[in-house]
Amino acid sequence: MPPSVRAGAMTHAIFRVARLHRMLAGQLLRRVGLHPGQELVMMQLWDLGPQRQTDLVRLLGSDAATMTRTVRRLENAGFVRRRPCENDRRATLVEPTTASLALRKEVGQIWAELEDSVVADLDADEQAAIIGVLERIEDRLGRAAERHAPLA
Repeated sequence: MPPSVRAGAMTHAIFRVARLHRMLAGQLLRRVGLHPGQELVMMQLWDLGPQRQTDLVRLLGSDAATMTRTVRRLENAGFVRRRPCENDRRATLVEPTTASLALRKEVGQIWAELEDSVVADLDADEQAAIIGVLERIEDRLGRAAERHAPLA
């Protein structure tokens, strides 16, 4: 490990793992014409049905600008359609198209392959322990992000 990152060994490890995970996800998702993160939007829509774009932001921990770009790209690819919300004309509903339903099984298989790449030689106790540690790290990072967020 380079001396300059020794003080942040955990951060460096998380960065390396996240980079490789995203790279592999990208390689696998490319087979069905998706980019990392787009499958998460599709999974929410397939599981929950049409959603307001603002709810997708909240559900996926995204920001409005990123979600707008993601939905626009999915719409251009023919996987989602946007329409005004009947109850609230200010809101936009995003719904999966029939064409996207063909991807559902393939995305599930891709996620299973990605998961197997992560946990292949880990037993159930090791997996549970790692998930627990990652949840604690996520919680700490979330609280730190809130403390450092710019005041509106």
